Order: sequence, then C-alpha cells, then structure tokens
Amino acid sequence: MKNTALTHIHESLGAKMVPFAGYNMPVQYEGVNIEHETVRSGVGVFDVSHMGEFLLTGPNALALIQKVTSNDAATLTVGRAQYSCLPNNDGGIVDDLIVYKIKEEQYLLVVNASNIDKDWEWISKHNDLGVDMRNLSDDYSLLAIQGPKAVEAMQALTSIDLSAIKYYHFEVADFAGIEHVIISATGYTGSGGFEIYAKNTEIEQIWNKVFEAGASFGIKPIGLAARDTLRLEMGFCLYGNDINDTTSPIEAGLGWITKFTKDFTNSEALKKQKEEGVSRKLVGFELTERGIPRHDYEIVNAAGEVIGIVTSGTQSPSLGKGIGLGYVPTELATEGSEIFIRIRKNDVAAKVVKLPFYKK
Repeated sequence: MKNTALTHIHESLGAKMVPFAGYNMPVQYEGVNIEHETVRSGVGVFDVSHMGEFLLTGPNALALIQKVTSNDAATLTVGRAQYSCLPNNDGGIVDDLIVYKIKEEQYLLVVNASNIDKDWEWISKHNDLGVDMRNLSDDYSLLAIQGPKAVEAMQALTSIDLSAIKYYHFEVADFAGIEHVIISATGYTGSGGFEIYAKNTEIEQIWNKVFEAGASFGIKPIGLAARDTLRLEMGFCLYGNDINDTTSPIEAGLGWITKFTKDFTNSEALKKQKEEGVSRKLVGFELTERGIPRHDYEIVNAAGEVIGIVTSGTQSPSLGKGIGLGYVPTELATEGSEIFIRIRKNDVAAKVVKLPFYKK
C-alpha cells in the first residue's frame, strides 16, 4: 500500500482510511452527506495525489497525443486543458484523462490512479516518434479545492487573479508560498474550484496554508466517498464503473470528446459507430420509488427481462432520491423511458433523465 505525502495528516484528522488503487486513502472524515454539502455550498479539499502524471516533451509530443487520444489536442493553446480518452483497438477505452498544454512541445497527461502502469505501457508502445516521456506520478501531489467559495477563499494565497481562470484553463504561478504550482480550473464535482499540482515535498505546506486561508469560509477536508456522490450527481463517468476496456466512447455519451478531424487508435471503427448508431447507451436514471441503486444491480424492462446493469448508483445527497448510471438498449435511452432496477428481488421503478442530475 502506497501512502500520499499527506496520509499522516488524514490519519491525525481521524479520517476513515481505505485501500484505493493501491493507495491508503481517506474515504470520509465527518460523513458523506456533510462533506458533500460542504462542497456544494462552500469549499472542501480532496487529496487526490494518487492520480498519475506523465510529462511528454519534444517536437513530436503533439503527434503522439493525437495518435493515442480521441479528442483533438491540436486545438489546445498554452494554459488550456482538455478532457479526452485513450481508445483501445477493440472499441473500448484504455482510460480517460486530462491533457494540459504546459508550453510549446510540452504536455502533461493526468490519468487515473488504477491505470498508471497500463496507460504508461499503452502510450509507450505507440511512441515511435522519439517523444521524451517522464512518469512523474510518484513525485507529484494533487489537491482538489472545490466549491463555490473556492476562488474567494484561496485568492489570498496567490498573486494571480483566480476568478480570471476560465473552466479547463490553468496558470503556472505562485501558490501558498510555493513557486511554479499548476493552478487548474478543473475538478470532478461540478461545483467549481481548482486542482493544485505540486511536488510531494511542497504539498504539506500548501495543505496547511489552504486550511488557514479557508478557515473563515468553513473549509473542510473531504473524502473519496463524497467525491463519488458529487461526480455522480453531475453524471461524470468513473473509469472501471461507467467506462472500461469494453465500453466505447460513443456508447458512453463521450462523442463530444471523440473528434474525427484526425486519425487515432480505432478511429475508423468509432466513426462507423457514430454514423450507424450503437445498440446500447449509457443513461442517467432516477428512481421514482424508494430505493438505492448500487453498482452491478440489474436493470430490467417492464416484462422483467434483464436489459443492463447499473454502473454507478447512490442516494443523491442533494436531491434526496436514488440516482444512477447504466447501459440500456438504445430504444430505452430516451428521456422519460421507464426502466426498473432490481433491488433485492424487487423491481423498483425508475425513469431515464437528462444529465446532470444536479442542476445549480
């Protein structure tokens, strides 16, 4: 089990620690609902240092990224980030990731913790272009400072105007007394805020100053359980649940990050899917009766026939009802379609809804 540079702090705060993607991670502190509401209405901090970071440098860095990712990274300018995925050769997804253009001929790829080794091997296998690749995952930490009060609470820690950083843009600047920190207007909660990338040796100072600056704003540490309920309310995909090696980006509703303005891994097959349609789609659903849908519960139709499985599900803290994601036949993927979730042998009624579940 790996620890992050902040594990000892989480333990001292009384966090419930669990193994996650090979790391010892805080799943909750006070409780999921309290932490969830802190992020929705105030500001909270997640230690997500288990995420992976790869630095790609050289004249062919963009060409390699274009070859292995589905989105069009040629549209990136310095200071911008892009959500994308790594398609495999079989119609599925190796991983989803964020691509940052740090400077001309240099990009940072941020990947899921559980896929660091797999992604590194996949990208390396396609690197016949002489791109310099560095795996920085063990040397860097990542804090997600999320919530509507994040800008105001953190402004005192930097000389740049945080409110001027647009969504999916970033600055490399001073933060909490540390130079050259990546301050990125990204996150996995749908409530605004920043993600802060810094070296492991710097992150404890940043953590402490973040909590000092945020004290009057009610800042709290937030665990992975609330991160999951927050992202699910936004309908954001989680790798290993909603997308994996067998789900295509077209089926998963990720056509918007699948750009056929270039050739990339398996692009011809995915283009055909987009043009001809797919037999199943990932949908959001709300229960119309009491119950909580969970990962791997069966989805059935009115006749009681199994038509899919729940990929993610929870009791939404913001909405007070059961919500989830799952793959269903395309004919049942339209808004308002009635489906049923099999919960302990009971078929509980649900309806397909438009994402996100939580609307600000």
